[in-house]
Amino acid sequence: MVDPHHVAHWYPTAAYLYVLWLDALALAWEYLRRHPDYRLDWRRCHRRPQAAKEAAHRWGLRLLEDPILDARDAHPAWLPGHAAVVQLYPDADPPQDAAAFAFWRIPGHKQLLHEGKGLALIARSPGHCLRYALAPGLEDGMAVAYAQRSGTAAPVRDHARGATFAATTPRPTPSALLELHTLQALDATLAGASLREVGEGLFGVDAAADWYSDGGLRSKVRRLVRRGDELMRGGYRLLAQLPPLEKGRFEDEAKRP
Repeated sequence: MVDPHHVAHWYPTAAYLYVLWLDALALAWEYLRRHPDYRLDWRRCHRRPQAAKEAAHRWGLRLLEDPILDARDAHPAWLPGHAAVVQLYPDADPPQDAAAFAFWRIPGHKQLLHEGKGLALIARSPGHCLRYALAPGLEDGMAVAYAQRSGTAAPVRDHARGATFAATTPRPTPSALLELHTLQALDATLAGASLREVGEGLFGVDAAADWYSDGGLRSKVRRLVRRGDELMRGGYRLLAQLPPLEKGRFEDEAKRP
């Protein structure tokens, strides 16, 4: 049976349902914020600007973000800039049918923040997350020009004009369910739960009844735990489109006990 000392925060699957609608950047934050050394850097450095900046860069961020905040409330500023972020500029030579920047028509819950380099806008709807970098001087109603890195096919013109999404919530994808289970398993192991306790918490006591047989549940749980640990300890950088750490460069910091 699951030890009640281990289940305070990770056992209720309902607490992880928000993970089903996170994009890659938000998932990267969910794995990074669980790293014990990142949490240690936050406690040590977030009130010391120069030390905080150096620590943030080690983790692939412009600024340290509070690890207590999950992806619904956190606004991590990643380096050097993700392909999913649409850059908006005042159009210096707009055509007659130029699109106008319509802030209030952008669908979803909007959050405007300064990320250490400039203004960023995040608009979240069920199953969607739109991210913009706003150039200085851009104002609501102004003709707007778009810039976007290769690697994504987001319809940026429709987004900034304020196209609406369907009201229906999409069914979670298998990959989204995998991230939910991975994060739940990671939290369980960080709390000291055994592999069997993780299996019972994620899939039910009945599913774990034949734990010691050659069934697939034990190996499935082991893979989830290993995957979560790998994503937390550097794999998140792939989600955030960051280059991997040079071997040995920050090895001591990344592997501090």
